Amino acid sequence: MEFKVKNTQMVIMQGDITKIKAEAIVNAAGEDLVMGGGVAGAILRAGGYEIQEECNKLAPIKAGEAVITTAGKLQARYVIHAVGPRWGEGNEEEKLKSALVNSLKLAEKHRLKSIVFPAISSGIFGCPKDWVASIMLKTTLKYLDRAENTSLTQIMFCLYTKETYQIWCNVAEEVFK
Repeated sequence: MEFKVKNTQMVIMQGDITKIKAEAIVNAAGEDLVMGGGVAGAILRAGGYEIQEECNKLAPIKAGEAVITTAGKLQARYVIHAVGPRWGEGNEEEKLKSALVNSLKLAEKHRLKSIVFPAISSGIFGCPKDWVASIMLKTTLKYLDRAENTSLTQIMFCLYTKETYQIWCNVAEEVFK
């Protein structure tokens, strides 16, 4: 599923985020930046331990924050580590919006053209998948509407399961009406 917002293509896809061709991959990180399971574990296995070594120097960070490292053996040039909220901790919406916007700002600071996001906080952090999709898509639209000259020509959302992909497509139909 694809949408065009100004000069930026937004894409929703199903697949393995570590195999997507993009300049930056976003890692759904925990505050300690330890890359154990989920998206982080997949990035670590595909990219190598040097990514974790860089994370160790940058940790800890708070929910809503993002940092950037090299991407090791991945096709991407960078991994942006964004900490989303845990469901029930309070102020979840603002933390998720901040994690997304801070990731986009880091990509722009490095003049990147493409970035790919997972469904931040929808795994072990327990946030509802449809809620995450709605917040992330609406926040990205708002960001692009306000951006004057963005370097980003492609923003992708890569969902691992068919179920999550379908949820995102359903939410996108509503958001992009």
